[in-house]
Amino acid sequence: MRFDFRRNPVLATFAVCLLLYGVCAWQFPGFASVRVALDLISENAYLGVIAVGMTFVILTGGIDLSVGAMAGFAGILAAHLMERAHQSAVFACLVVLALGLALGVLQGLLVAKFKLAPFLVTLSGLFLCRGLALIVSNDAISIRDPMFKSWTDFAIRMPGDGKLPLVSLVFLAVLVTGILVARQSRFGRTVYALGGSAASAHLMGLPVRSTTVKVYALSGLCAALGGLLYSIALGSGNPISGVGMELDVIAAVVIGGTLLSGGYGSVFGTFLGVLILGIIQTAITFQGTLNSWWTKIFIGALLLAFILIQRTLESKGKLAEG
Repeated sequence: MRFDFRRNPVLATFAVCLLLYGVCAWQFPGFASVRVALDLISENAYLGVIAVGMTFVILTGGIDLSVGAMAGFAGILAAHLMERAHQSAVFACLVVLALGLALGVLQGLLVAKFKLAPFLVTLSGLFLCRGLALIVSNDAISIRDPMFKSWTDFAIRMPGDGKLPLVSLVFLAVLVTGILVARQSRFGRTVYALGGSAASAHLMGLPVRSTTVKVYALSGLCAALGGLLYSIALGSGNPISGVGMELDVIAAVVIGGTLLSGGYGSVFGTFLGVLILGIIQTAITFQGTLNSWWTKIFIGALLLAFILIQRTLESKGKLAEG
C-alpha cells in the first residue's frame, strides 16, 4: 500500500494539537478540566463554522477574503432588524443567511463564469460588506429580543461544571455535516477533483462551474451563520466585528492540513486547526502576563511552519510521482 505524502500535514496538526494541550495542561492547573475543554469549542464556534465553509473553497484552490466582513455585516444587520425594525429573531436570521448565500453565489459566478481571480473578487466582497455594515449602523446594537436572548442563555449542563451553549451545538452540527458532505457526497468528491486539476475535472465531465459557485455560496452561508453565532455569544451586533477574522479562518484551515494549492485537506483537520488557535489564546489568558497580541505572533509562526511543511511535502510528492 502506497503512503500518501499529503496526509502528513494532518498528522502534524494532530500531533501539534496534542502537544500544545499536553504542555498547557502540565503548566496551568485546571487547564485539562472539562469546563476549559468545552469553552475551547464554544469560544471558537463562530470561527469554526466559517472555517468549515472556507475549507471547501481552499480545497478547490480558491480563497474567500469576504468572510470576516460578511460575519460583521450579518451581526449588525440582524441586530438592526430586531431592535430598530422590530422584526422577529427568526425573520432577521433568515434574511441574514439569505444575504450571505446570495453574496457567495455572486462571488462564485464571477469566479466561475468570468474567470476572475478569487482574491480580487472576494476582496471586493470584503469592502462591500464592511461598507454595508457601517451604513446599517455606526455603533454596536444590543439585542434585547426575548427569543434571541433565550438562544444566548441556552446551554446544556455537562459534568465537571462544563456546559454546551447553543453556539457549540450549532458548530458541532455544521462540523459533522461538513465532514460527511466532503467525504461521502458527490459534491465533495467533485470539490477534491476540482482542486486537484480543474482541467482534468472538466474532461471527466464533472460540473466544474456549478461546483465553484456552490463552494462560494457555502462559504457565504457559513460566514453569515458565523456572524449570527458571534452575536448570540455577545448578545449584540457590531459593524466592525470580524475585522481580520478572515485571516484567522484561513490560518485555521491551513494549519489544519488543507493545501493552499487545493485538492487535499479535510474538515476534521480544520477542526483541529481551530482547536490549536483556541488553545494558544486560552494558554495566553491563563499565563496572565503576556499581551493578547502574542496570540497573533504564535499563530503567525505556526502558520509559517505549516506552509513550509506543505511546500516540502508537495515537492517530495512531485519527485515521487516523477
